[in-house]
Amino acid sequence: MADDTKVHDLVVVGAGPSALATAIYTTREDIATILYEKGVPGGLAAVTDWVDNYPGYAKGISGLDLAEELRLQAERFGADIRLGEVMSIKDAGDHRVLETTDGKIKARAVLIATGTDYKKIGVPGEEEFYARGVHYCATCDGAFYRDKRIVVVGGGNSAVQEALFLTRFATHIDLLVRSEIKASDVLAHELKKNDKITVHLNTSTDEIVGANNKVTKVVGTKDGVKTDFETDGVFVFVGLKPNTVFLKDSEVKLDEIGFVIAEQGLKTSMPGVFASGDVRSGATMQIATAVGEGATAALRIREFLEAK
Repeated sequence: MADDTKVHDLVVVGAGPSALATAIYTTREDIATILYEKGVPGGLAAVTDWVDNYPGYAKGISGLDLAEELRLQAERFGADIRLGEVMSIKDAGDHRVLETTDGKIKARAVLIATGTDYKKIGVPGEEEFYARGVHYCATCDGAFYRDKRIVVVGGGNSAVQEALFLTRFATHIDLLVRSEIKASDVLAHELKKNDKITVHLNTSTDEIVGANNKVTKVVGTKDGVKTDFETDGVFVFVGLKPNTVFLKDSEVKLDEIGFVIAEQGLKTSMPGVFASGDVRSGATMQIATAVGEGATAALRIREFLEAK
């Protein structure tokens, strides 16, 4: 596609809850807003089984439904959501230039709201059996393991939450925890009550083994002893990493982990570029705060545009 020569008001990189909240605010104030999303609108919220702590939903809401409501609301006010990827952002003085899969696009202001992605454990077999027995999303792939055994790797909130969800399908789950359970007390209590899950503390995940394009077992080390865990599938939940590869060679400063450093007002080190949500260094990784930051970003962007 040919480069877009028009200078747009605002381009948002990402279309998760923070990005969509920004778009709801900016489009209502007649700030033309384009969002680029390389995955699914709604981000990780869209593949979260159930959201129980988002204000306003007394009975909770599925992550997919919440993401869809945010998307529809943003589009109702005129947000232009495009499926595509942004590869770089450069400062061009009075505007920013974004290299995208659609070609170059110019914007007076940019919001980085790309969120996070699942971390890998980096063991033999993980890449080889990806999507053929190794997964990172229980709501996406859990139903494939009805009446089967599963290994879940991780001991934090997400690992325990997803393991509990997977008991809807699996006959048994082995939860491999490198050290100890670090989930909240509420989730830890639910875990203890569930007789479908066996918790293996002080257990490393060393290798994922399979045959004929299918996972057959996980090799781990439990209390210093090599142990085989027979399984039909592996779900890995060991944390999140920021989606900031496209900023590696840019003027936008990142912290040591790769999250975007944003000062007061959510401004990054590049003029006219803001950051909000889970991709921001110091973020709380909660949907409610991501949405709140999205609203704040919209107000700061409006101020920036009005000053020009």
